[in-house]
Amino acid sequence: MGIHVEGLVAIVLFYVLILFVGIWAAWKNKNSGVTADGHRSESIMVGGRDIGLFVGGFTMTATWVGGGYINGTAEYVYLPDFGLAWAQAPFGYALSLVVGGLFFAKPMRSQGYVTMLDPFQQLYGKRMGGLLFIPALMGEIFWSAAILSALGATLSVIVDININMSVIISALIAIFYTLVGGLYSVAYTDVVQLFCIFLGLWISVPFALSNPAVSDISITAKEVVYQSPWLGKIVSDDKWLWADNFCLLILGGIPWQVYFQRVLSASSATYAQVLSFLAAFGCLVMAVPSVLIGAIGASTDWNQTTYGSIPPKDKDESEMILPIVLQHLCPPYISFFGLGAVSAAVMSSADSSILSASSMFARNIYQEAFRQLASDREIVWVMRCTIFVFGAAATAMALLTGSVYGLWYLSSDLVYVIIFPQLLSVLFVKGTNTYGSVAGYIFGLLLRIGGGEPYLKLPPFIYYPGWVTQERVHHLTGDVEYFIQQRFPFKSVSMVASLLANIIFSYLTKYLFESGILSHKYDFLDAVVSKHSKEIMDKTTLVGNHDNITLAEMAPVRQALGPPLAGTFRNNEILSDDGGSSPEPFGNED
Repeated sequence: MGIHVEGLVAIVLFYVLILFVGIWAAWKNKNSGVTADGHRSESIMVGGRDIGLFVGGFTMTATWVGGGYINGTAEYVYLPDFGLAWAQAPFGYALSLVVGGLFFAKPMRSQGYVTMLDPFQQLYGKRMGGLLFIPALMGEIFWSAAILSALGATLSVIVDININMSVIISALIAIFYTLVGGLYSVAYTDVVQLFCIFLGLWISVPFALSNPAVSDISITAKEVVYQSPWLGKIVSDDKWLWADNFCLLILGGIPWQVYFQRVLSASSATYAQVLSFLAAFGCLVMAVPSVLIGAIGASTDWNQTTYGSIPPKDKDESEMILPIVLQHLCPPYISFFGLGAVSAAVMSSADSSILSASSMFARNIYQEAFRQLASDREIVWVMRCTIFVFGAAATAMALLTGSVYGLWYLSSDLVYVIIFPQLLSVLFVKGTNTYGSVAGYIFGLLLRIGGGEPYLKLPPFIYYPGWVTQERVHHLTGDVEYFIQQRFPFKSVSMVASLLANIIFSYLTKYLFESGILSHKYDFLDAVVSKHSKEIMDKTTLVGNHDNITLAEMAPVRQALGPPLAGTFRNNEILSDDGGSSPEPFGNED
């Protein structure tokens, strides 16, 4: 195949446009959100907390509508054994944003947190915050690597150029404008990227539908023409597996820094909720062309196209059905827009994940755990260095690791199983402590890992009820691979077990220490009876750098930004103990 000139033009024009918008956004907002003392770190992380509804709605939608979202939706609609019934991402992520807006956005934004890990470190301590950082970081990095890998595969279909070079250039551009402008550059480029996704895919759909090789998709939705109907169905044996995956999308889509970075950058708590609802609607709208393209792929006689007589599903290329449809069922000049859409989807997610990972590291690991007295300039440079390091790591994984999607599936499951119940506990369950948090972490990790992960060829050591042995045939090589499929909803059960373990062990240790059954000297995590725990519960600021400070020596607290929202939480320990004044938002000390 020769060089696709239109595709090269699309890449060059789109990348120049994105780079220009990113640099312009950084220049336009270079002094926005900077405090009177000249502090810039929080401006980079949360954009000065002045992101409006228009830009905020676009950037939050673009965070979910990435390369995996549009390609994965089209793939599942196309696959004969799945269909639209198993394309859960659009509805799952939309409901995730609704649930996040209803229950999580307002409490987090009203307390003025800077990252998702702030309440964990505040209640459970720095060490527990560091443990929770691990699955959060894995999710962000592996997600970035997965979508960059998808970009390389996509470009190999549409444009006959070096895959590695296209991935590297894409990553470098995303890293560069993120380095320059932080959240402002990411947010403003998301507006352009989402527009390109919407325009590029919707322009392509009518041309693909009108191609002579494509049958009426309303007929192929219910009848067998070239393959089984693309509407799909859920057989009774798989209903619990379907429900488990759907719960993972809804609840597991909440505890991500990319989501809370947008929530915490909103100009008010109410705006944070509205942004979530707008993004939920945007996710559904943006999924429609991907669903149609998947249906078109299932309704095509590929023998009449330039692709060849063997369908993509028989070449193990189902994951690339979207770019294949753009390439072989649309005119070349239409592929121009389609390629821009795919590239936009990838970069809109990659830049967000890289910024989120670097924000959590700079604030919650470097500053809070190691360098509490670090200057703002130092934190900014740590962020810039980690943006480059995490971006380079994601790029390397995309180029070198064959199982990057398996890594992302596992890490996203860990976010659901470990971080979500911890978030529930820290916000809505009164009395949880570090001992319960550690117990919940261990229970969730063991139960999830015990179920295995077929994508990583990780065998299970816990065989849940209803497990079966499945076979996967590689059509190109003829190899048959056997793996264990857990049909029991073990991911959701692991999440509930993690939550219950947190609550039970928290109350158990509290009772043992406070009743004197266990001596106070065994409170080695400083979580129940120590003064250090009291300082955490009171949300006060320590004076000096020693741990044995008395309550009388604590610094006075200031009124929080915005009105206090009494009753927003059931867990009032993380808000205030006396109710007379609202404490200063965590970590905002000068």
